[in-house]
Amino acid sequence: MDVQERLDELTVLVEDAKSMPFSASCIVNRSQVLDIIEEIRQLMPESVYRADELLADREAVVQDGRREADRILAQARATADSLVSEHEVYLTAVEEANALRHEVAAQTQQMRIETDDYIDGKLATFEITLQKTLQTVDRGRERLRSQMYQELAPDASQTSEFFDAQTDQ
Repeated sequence: MDVQERLDELTVLVEDAKSMPFSASCIVNRSQVLDIIEEIRQLMPESVYRADELLADREAVVQDGRREADRILAQARATADSLVSEHEVYLTAVEEANALRHEVAAQTQQMRIETDDYIDGKLATFEITLQKTLQTVDRGRERLRSQMYQELAPDASQTSEFFDAQTDQ
């Protein structure tokens, strides 16, 4: 039996006791009440021990809960820090990528300008060379034509002999 049951038994004993006429007092069996009180005293240390045990268990459970809550909070903070760090790394990477893209675009544009200038210079040189070659070809053709006409045309001395012979006749 536990303390609560014994206290209930004591309550029933007092309630069922014979009452004294014209008084709030009652008659109870002294030995019976003392026996119940003694049993309650004997049960009390065990009840107190169980209560202490329950309180200790409660404290342990509360401590475990607090430790778990602290662990979860620390993990959440670490995750949040990691996410913030990853986001900052992402933003930095995007910023660096944009800067690199702009730098590459500027270098590409500069290279195009330099390439166009180089090609234009080479084409101009080639044009000059072609013009000189064409002039040389034209002069060569002109010489050939003049030599051909000289060969086809009679000599002035031959022409005068031919005309002299014609006139003599």
